Amino acid sequence: MRPQVFDHPRHQRLVVSALLWLLSGSVLLLTTLVPVRTELLGWTPAFWLVGAPFVLLLALEPGLPRQLLALTHPRRRRPPQAIWH
Repeated sequence: MRPQVFDHPRHQRLVVSALLWLLSGSVLLLTTLVPVRTELLGWTPAFWLVGAPFVLLLALEPGLPRQLLALTHPRRRRPPQAIWH
């Protein structure tokens, strides 16, 4: 089996497009320009505006949630240890 070769510029464009899609969908839902749930469509607007781009981002960048968590949690520093033993 051959390793996959990624087209880096295309991959970056897809990630940026998914992030913009997620951001604009979140803004539309938060400002209530588009309702989260309707009688006719159910939860479909919420899925297509937030769920689908989130799933796409996870498929394109599986390590992204771990990287974001690492940014939000400060690293723990070790307590100073004695120089002599």
